[in-house]
Amino acid sequence: MSSESATGQTSVVVVTADSGCVALAAIRNVLNSNAAVELMVVDNASQDGLPTRIEREFAKDARLRVVRNERNLGFGAACNQASWLAGGETLLFLNPDCLIGDSTIAGLQQVAATFPDAGLLGVQVVDSGGKEERANRRQEPLLWRALATATGLSRFQRRFPNLAGVELPSALATASVEVVDAVSGACMMVSRRAFDAVGGFDEGYFLHCEDLDLCRRIRDAGFKVLHVPSIRVMHAQGSSSRSRPTFVAYHKHRSMWRYFRKFDPAARNPVLRLLVWFGIWAHFSCMLPVYAWRRLRHRREPVDEARQEPATRKG
Repeated sequence: MSSESATGQTSVVVVTADSGCVALAAIRNVLNSNAAVELMVVDNASQDGLPTRIEREFAKDARLRVVRNERNLGFGAACNQASWLAGGETLLFLNPDCLIGDSTIAGLQQVAATFPDAGLLGVQVVDSGGKEERANRRQEPLLWRALATATGLSRFQRRFPNLAGVELPSALATASVEVVDAVSGACMMVSRRAFDAVGGFDEGYFLHCEDLDLCRRIRDAGFKVLHVPSIRVMHAQGSSSRSRPTFVAYHKHRSMWRYFRKFDPAARNPVLRLLVWFGIWAHFSCMLPVYAWRRLRHRREPVDEARQEPATRKG
């Protein structure tokens, strides 16, 4: 870790892995922020030439540093790698297909200053059409909540609170700042103090659920996790996951199993533990033909630079 944190500076961490041209737009938006930033781009062995394009386009910007890994270390490990090198007093973990606005970071800094007990802040992540995405505001994803969400029973939670799922009802999003269990990992700001207190991301997750894990451990360490619905970030949907759906899905299912074993009290029951393990991997196996079709469809898609590199920014 950097021995001294730069006062008022936010270190933005972007991890790329064959992320496509949209990552260039994401980087431009970060560097156009009206807040003091440094940008750490960690590339996990991309084969699409993206690291070279980044270095060439932004060569004159001293705020940018590109770290190249010879192999894919996973998302959490790459974030930790950048964080230990970064000097900001706050850290912003940003997906390479998320486009922030000029005032996004300054807005989050202001909220963090208002709530000194906040360890982690999330935003309202929307798709390219402005529709709110799932996972912005979540409760602890315990087994019974996950089942309520998966079966659709959570739609009745207003009448039957015991059927509450992982996603919080949209009516609760009227508050300017909310205390929640977890936020979307696509764009989240973490105080250096909280990040250091929990030792960063759990590198046992290769991909997916590491954001849930970080939120949980930050809450366990006595900090609050906040959702700021007034700050919107557009998720442009990059190409990395679409080009490797089976790879991504495998690690998502593996991460779900790890999170369940670490935090869910139901995991202490050997029968439930076995059933959950079987359910996770049976679902993955049944979905393999779907993943194969998605990969084939992605390969047939024509390259559209305009679609991959949108210029829209949301505040």
